[in-house]
Amino acid sequence: FNLTSLRPATFNLAGIPGMEKLHIWISIPFCSMYLASLLGNGVLLFVIRTERSLHQPMYLFLSMLAIADLMLSTTTLPKMLALFWFSAGEISFSGCLTQMFFLHFSFSAESVILLAMAFDRFVAICYPLQYAAMLTQSAVVKTGMVALLRSFCIIFPCIFLLKRLPFCGHNVIPHTYCEHMGIARLACADISINILYGLAVPFAAIVVDVVLIAVSYVLILLALFRLPSRTARHKAFNTCGSHICVILLFYIPAFFTILTHRFGREIPHHVHILLANLYVLFPPLLNPIVYGVRTQEIREKVVKVFICPK
Repeated sequence: FNLTSLRPATFNLAGIPGMEKLHIWISIPFCSMYLASLLGNGVLLFVIRTERSLHQPMYLFLSMLAIADLMLSTTTLPKMLALFWFSAGEISFSGCLTQMFFLHFSFSAESVILLAMAFDRFVAICYPLQYAAMLTQSAVVKTGMVALLRSFCIIFPCIFLLKRLPFCGHNVIPHTYCEHMGIARLACADISINILYGLAVPFAAIVVDVVLIAVSYVLILLALFRLPSRTARHKAFNTCGSHICVILLFYIPAFFTILTHRFGREIPHHVHILLANLYVLFPPLLNPIVYGVRTQEIREKVVKVFICPK
């Protein structure tokens, strides 16, 4: 029995069901946020790349976060805007799986990077004398490789779980982009394995990251209250405050979207779709703003590079 005969050549993204007449108006803030995120993350990467004083673990992790943000938004927004502007919702089967893979891959990688940044702050505040020995450039590179490898191993099986399904001509995805369960629900077969894997494995990995980040910050807070100098406490709080803001901006929309998608049966479908767009729009937009505004070193380097170049 050849399942490829029951596999659609293309899928059609429907956008936001019930709000088709508003697609053009919705595209204006979406496009503005996407361009702003490209600019913000691009400036952040350029400044960290050109300023040797920023070649430290904290800022190298921040550059990884900017790359993951760019991947997260660029995977979805260009196709979404084409859908809103030109009704170009058609996407090939392989293209849809590729978009799905990079969407979930970048989300998982960003979670690992946020965990690494929490560990960086933990070592810097709790073990400052061992910081240089523990967080070398080699350790930073290995952390980046772990983020890539873990994300690949978690998300890659989803492609095979979807390829094994027959679709029986169902090819309209009521969404603005391709994601694992949105594709699986079109299948005319049992998708319990997809549901189990898609919810349990990635969700468990993200929950482990969140728990480890929370433990890191509990230990950091205990160490901060033991610092004798008020100036030192304020500086440490300011640095950690930026990271906590970024963590909240990343995880709250994601968990809220996942929980409403699974359990919010009474919430209208168009609200689900709008919420699902939050975690591909807000973190890439706000992360560089948070770090640019709250981190003195980055503010100074941006001014030096773009406003007062020598």
